[in-house]
Amino acid sequence: MKNLTYNIAIVGATGLIGRKFIETLEKRNFPVNSARLFASKKSEGKKIFAFGKQLTAETLENNDFKGIDFAFFGAGKEVSQNYAPLFAKSGALVIDNSSAFRMNENTPLVIPEINAEGIFASYGKIIANPNCSTIIALMPLANIYKKTEIKRIIYTSYQAVSGSGMKGIKDLLRTRYGFSPEYYSVDISETILPEIGEKKANGYTEEEMKMINETRKILNANFPISATCVRVPVENCHGVSVEVETENEIDIAELKKQMTCEAVRYVETPTCKDSDGKFYVTFGRLRKSLAFENGFSYFVTGDNTLKGAAFNAVQIAEYIIDNTKNIK
Repeated sequence: MKNLTYNIAIVGATGLIGRKFIETLEKRNFPVNSARLFASKKSEGKKIFAFGKQLTAETLENNDFKGIDFAFFGAGKEVSQNYAPLFAKSGALVIDNSSAFRMNENTPLVIPEINAEGIFASYGKIIANPNCSTIIALMPLANIYKKTEIKRIIYTSYQAVSGSGMKGIKDLLRTRYGFSPEYYSVDISETILPEIGEKKANGYTEEEMKMINETRKILNANFPISATCVRVPVENCHGVSVEVETENEIDIAELKKQMTCEAVRYVETPTCKDSDGKFYVTFGRLRKSLAFENGFSYFVTGDNTLKGAAFNAVQIAEYIIDNTKNIK
């Protein structure tokens, strides 16, 4: 039988996504038996009240990870590469929010509303959370992508500074009050930055290639995909404009009904305010494509720290608990 409660770990517990893990697990009444919080050396010993207890932040170096059932990683790619395999080897099921393992052939890359079954089809001890913009962009397609023959997808993302973590938020606030930027290359409070991540040889950035490659893996797609990712002076919540070419003509009214569900709410003109702090995404501006003979366009917003990160990871853990007798 499955356990009644679980021993969990949160890696990067003092960071933006680590705090969102704690907040989400508490709001979802996740069945926590015990919790261990891991942070950087500078946060070692910090007291954090979580799950009804005063907990102390630990460091990862030379530590013992035995007895942990679920480990939620939110500390970045390098930390995940170095420590996620050690947690897995000690028996934990790792749900990693970084890009470290997303494109590994045997690592499931999961949006529960779309491909939760992939967790068990390629079962392993490490499961990857997709990029926040990929999750948000794809959510409105969750109920239709298997019924609609898609020929092409074009993304343009408008990504909040919280996508860079606390350093991005601090730079936005810093420059709003007239101080020079310390993280971004420009004063992000007064402009947009059409480049997120390192630029690759093909001219696309790392963030853009994440959206392209992750979409292919999640949807098991072989059609053309393009993306342009833009940083905007918004503190939280990403927006994504999505253009979809289809094989056959689309009935927009029927499409709207099919796309709308509890996890995907329709708003005629969605803004970041509609999805900030929410576990669902909001989409709207649904219309027939004028670029393709058959196709449609929509705009979607979502909280990149919740559905785009912490909540999606917690959903994965919940799905595992609900759909297996023993996670070991």
